[in-house]
Amino acid sequence: MTNQERIERIYARRTFGIKPGLETTLALLERLGHPERGLGVVHIAGTNGKGSVSSLVASVLKTAGFKTGLYTSPHLVKLNERFKIDGADIPDGALEALLAEVEDAATGVEKDGGPAPTFFECMTALGLLWFSRQGVHIAAIETGMGGRLDATNVLRPLVSVITRIGLDHTEYLGDTLEKIALEKAGIVKPGVPVVCGAMPDEALAAVAQTAKARGSRLVRADEAVSVRRISGDLHVQKLVVASAAEDYGTVPIALAASYQLENVATAVAAIEAAGDALTFAFERKTVVKGLAAAEWPGRFQCIGGAPDTLIDGAHNPDGAAALVRALRDAGCGRRLRFVVGQCADKDSEGFFRTVAPVCGRVWTVPLRNPRSAAPAALAAIARRHGLAAEPCASLAEGLAAAKADALASGEPVVVCGSLFLVGEVLETIR
Repeated sequence: MTNQERIERIYARRTFGIKPGLETTLALLERLGHPERGLGVVHIAGTNGKGSVSSLVASVLKTAGFKTGLYTSPHLVKLNERFKIDGADIPDGALEALLAEVEDAATGVEKDGGPAPTFFECMTALGLLWFSRQGVHIAAIETGMGGRLDATNVLRPLVSVITRIGLDHTEYLGDTLEKIALEKAGIVKPGVPVVCGAMPDEALAAVAQTAKARGSRLVRADEAVSVRRISGDLHVQKLVVASAAEDYGTVPIALAASYQLENVATAVAAIEAAGDALTFAFERKTVVKGLAAAEWPGRFQCIGGAPDTLIDGAHNPDGAAALVRALRDAGCGRRLRFVVGQCADKDSEGFFRTVAPVCGRVWTVPLRNPRSAAPAALAAIARRHGLAAEPCASLAEGLAAAKADALASGEPVVVCGSLFLVGEVLETIR
């Protein structure tokens, strides 16, 4: 079998769906020599904000001089984006070689009578293998959708982190905040500190219950770290950050959405907890410089144009609420033009109900994904919430119409509803 054939086979594993459990990942890692052993890890789960927190943590670790890995999902444009060392994506050649190697290992697991590894399990193994071979000191590892049975939960981290919990992936994780929080809190390991971001009381109680049962110190980021916004627009914001251990002063960050305040608090609390575990003191200037250097594309990202186009990965009601607050905090008007595409399994009713107060008109578009909701179906939902909605045959058609309509107002066009859609927009401008 050629390398190209192996790569095609591993991509085909995306059709295997989601198979919660750790046994297959462990079997895969055993065939690869257990690359996860000896790796320092900050393990990050949650519904909203876990990618932002991962990128902030990785940026501070890199600035402090650690050779730092970052593993996130999904990618927006290229698969390489999921695997970074010191901010740089894995090179194409290295990725292709590792894809082939991991596919061979996955085939071996199947020949031994084990379940067929999924795409995400293979990607997790690939990231850990690359980090190990490149001598990474510490990696920020983001879970997939879950926690307890997530492929990344084979790791024993320096610190576990759980960001805001909301209702999403309910068919897999449960239909209440408590059930989802308990699944996410499954990443908490005995005796390992857990940093908990701001979240509803029901979810917080479930995380606290798990931490107590496992003898893990619980750090509530909203109590341990103070973050205040002093200015901001669509491109940058300035924050004042302080914890019990350090007054970090004014911190400019390129993650411009006001919803990033709680993610910054969570990231700083995680860095301080990691420092305790490593007996390493992160200097104030290092933390400030690392936070300022963090990048996380596709989250309240203004990509310019006439008028400006703002892209955001909000795809559930909680994410939509955060986006609405961020738009208001950035001084945007109340009759904005939205371009929306969503997966059919999302709570589109809740999404449009939440954005309706700031949305004047919406163009619904298809995703280049088999899970895409039909634009006509999305438009019908939007109309039920009082919005003027027009279904479009493509993203290009919807974006052109929204821009033409918004030009006179000077307000940005907002593209949201799915990270798949955000990736399509970024692909057109790269």
